[in-house]
Amino acid sequence: MITALLSFLGGNVFRMIFGEVISFLNKKQDHAQEVERMQLQAQLDAAQHQRNQDAIKVQADLGVKTIQVQAEAAVGQIEAEGWLEAVKATAIKTGIAWVDAWNATIRPGVATWSIVMLTLAEIGAIHSLSENVTAICSCALGIYLADRSLMKRGK
Repeated sequence: MITALLSFLGGNVFRMIFGEVISFLNKKQDHAQEVERMQLQAQLDAAQHQRNQDAIKVQADLGVKTIQVQAEAAVGQIEAEGWLEAVKATAIKTGIAWVDAWNATIRPGVATWSIVMLTLAEIGAIHSLSENVTAICSCALGIYLADRSLMKRGK
């Protein structure tokens, strides 16, 4: 009977101790996995935060770029409107006969001079035109041609 009792208690005690050791090892492993998971989550959160910061910076930069593009477009629009007004102003009648006669002859005369100068330079009769002369010729032709085009459209 004592042998049976010792066998019974020995088997149960061994099983109990073995169960506690296994339980301790499982808890230790679970704890290590939880710590590792928390560290990995912290790294992922830090990386996500950095991506969010980068996205905010890019959006801010794009916002500045958008404002710059809008400003440049506004300046371009103002310049185009100014050019149009300058072209329109060349056709305004002043009511003074000699001024109106001068305005009527100067634009075709300057346009003709511009065409002659550019043509002579192109065929080689004039070896080179300065940048200023080329710019004046182009401007004069632009005003004359734009004025003619606008008059045809009623503007």
